[in-house]
Amino acid sequence: MIAILINEDALCLQCIENMINQDQKIKKLIKLNDELENYFRNTIIPQLFVDRNLILRKFTPPAMKQFSLKTDDVGKNIDDIKDNFRFPTIVENIVQVINCNEILEKEIQTTDSRWYQMNIIPYVITKTKKTNGVIITFVEITARIKDLVNQEMLIADHETLLDTISHDIKGPLTSLILTINQLKKVSTDKSKAFLLLFGILETSIKKMQILITELTDAGKLKHKYKVEEELIDFENILEDVRLTLAGTIMESSAIIETDIKVSQVLYSRRKLRSIVYNLVNNAIKFHSPDCAPEIMISTKKEKKYVVISVKDNGIGIAESKHKEVFSKYARVGNTVEGSGIGLYLVNEIVTNSGGKILIKSELGKGSEFKIYLTAQ
Repeated sequence: MIAILINEDALCLQCIENMINQDQKIKKLIKLNDELENYFRNTIIPQLFVDRNLILRKFTPPAMKQFSLKTDDVGKNIDDIKDNFRFPTIVENIVQVINCNEILEKEIQTTDSRWYQMNIIPYVITKTKKTNGVIITFVEITARIKDLVNQEMLIADHETLLDTISHDIKGPLTSLILTINQLKKVSTDKSKAFLLLFGILETSIKKMQILITELTDAGKLKHKYKVEEELIDFENILEDVRLTLAGTIMESSAIIETDIKVSQVLYSRRKLRSIVYNLVNNAIKFHSPDCAPEIMISTKKEKKYVVISVKDNGIGIAESKHKEVFSKYARVGNTVEGSGIGLYLVNEIVTNSGGKILIKSELGKGSEFKIYLTAQ
């Protein structure tokens, strides 16, 4: 009887001890939850927590404000609210991180034209070592992107200037040298003063030729050893162009639609941006006066190429001028201001990298430019 009582007392003590331990664990969890909630309330970084079933479980107040999220969005599939992020591949990127268990970093633009560095980090359960979801953070980089855009535009202007100097000034200077030599031969005046004057003129022109050669060679050498190719997200390039042309797009009421089947392209960021910028800018510039510009931009894989297509509903180009538009200073029409160098530069960039550009266009029926970049 005594033994039974002792056992019962021992069991009661054990129960009390378990209850105390459980209570301590609950208090600890409550404290951790309070700390986590406090972190959520006070963080300035937009963050999303998405489980492995792609259900949005939690987000910070800055995320609510930045991406127009509502409390009711908690519990929804991320696919239902992906349009808030203006980044069409966000769902497949989350799936990729869950499956591969590797951090993914990308630059994206939100609906208010701000740029963010997006990091998708796998949330791994310690015991099972399995990814149970992801944490997505967004760090604003709008100012840096705008600086890069301005820098790229300056580089493009610099390269255009060098190209103009190389092609358009070297030729006339060479002609001047030849003309001076001919004048010296046919002139009847062989006086010392005459020959001295022509000598000074000839020397000055030759010095100009040397100076121009050094200038253009230095410009080329600057980029000679620079590794330019990188794995680029095409959507980022497209949003970069949208940002640059924001005023033009708004003024013309242009509608830009996309069909992106290939998201990542191995190419020079600056050159790919220049290609897309010039094609989209032309599509808006040469729109029909009877309707707003409608532009369809698509990408796809075709044999050994990544094909970028820019199709518009503009004034179109006569078939007889299809080759001419890629010539330097060629103009589609005289009603729109421009240098006529945009398509020339696009053609130079594409063909020099082993690709090709095709045009399909009729007068009054719009144009489609297809850029073929070698896939790697």
